[in-house]
Amino acid sequence: MALDPSRVGLTAGPTRYAYDWERTTLYALGVGATVNELDYLYEGRGPKVLPTFAVIPSYAALQAAMADAGVSFDNVVHGHQRITLHGPLPPAAELSTTATLTAMYDLKRMAQVVVTTRTVDAAGNALFDTEWGILVLGAGGWGGEPPPGRDGAAPDRAPDFRVTQKTTPEQALLYRHMGDGNPLHADPDFPLVQERFGGRPILHGLCSYGFVGRAIAQAAGGGDPQRIGQMYARFTKPVWPGDTLITEGWVEGDQVRFRTTTAERGEAVLSHGTATLRG
Repeated sequence: MALDPSRVGLTAGPTRYAYDWERTTLYALGVGATVNELDYLYEGRGPKVLPTFAVIPSYAALQAAMADAGVSFDNVVHGHQRITLHGPLPPAAELSTTATLTAMYDLKRMAQVVVTTRTVDAAGNALFDTEWGILVLGAGGWGGEPPPGRDGAAPDRAPDFRVTQKTTPEQALLYRHMGDGNPLHADPDFPLVQERFGGRPILHGLCSYGFVGRAIAQAAGGGDPQRIGQMYARFTKPVWPGDTLITEGWVEGDQVRFRTTTAERGEAVLSHGTATLRG
């Protein structure tokens, strides 16, 4: 099924998602939390929920909106991600999410589909919003508008913090248990893995995003993930399981700009990153 620009503006859902502390601690393990971050991993301490967990309950609604737009997940990669939290995420909840196809842009060789979601709790209170930028390979060229430019390059000065995090060779296989079963992250024989990534499955962009959320909470949020109110990043290069992520950040009041590179190749894998901290 071809992309259908006429679907822009339509809403999918609601989808339902219930979770408890076991799910949030599994997520924390999936994005690299260690024994030194017990607040994320032990129910006796809440547990505290990483703000980037917001992408998990909203994923089914994203899939519904993408299907409505004629997108096949056989040929997509993640372009950018934003989360906006309206308060701390509880360690257990029953949630409802709606998704809106907000834009479709023509990049000639590919298309960018933008989906926004809103998630509420059982009482109807808004907990968080997300924005997903999905690149559909080989789907451009219909004469549509290009995406708008976006500022956010790293400042031209030494960073205020630098956090190094090692992923494991099994990282993508663990993160798949969060609900993203795309074979791009597991199967070396999957056509897209063969054609674009040399037969090596890549790490989920959202797994790297979760690692970076932990880094920002540690280095700029005083170790408190609940201080992160918003987080945005572009996924500019692939990460392979086993790579070492180096996140550098520049703190300007309650705003943090960040960039993440790999130690192995020295290239930016998350760029134009911004986060907003609560007081």
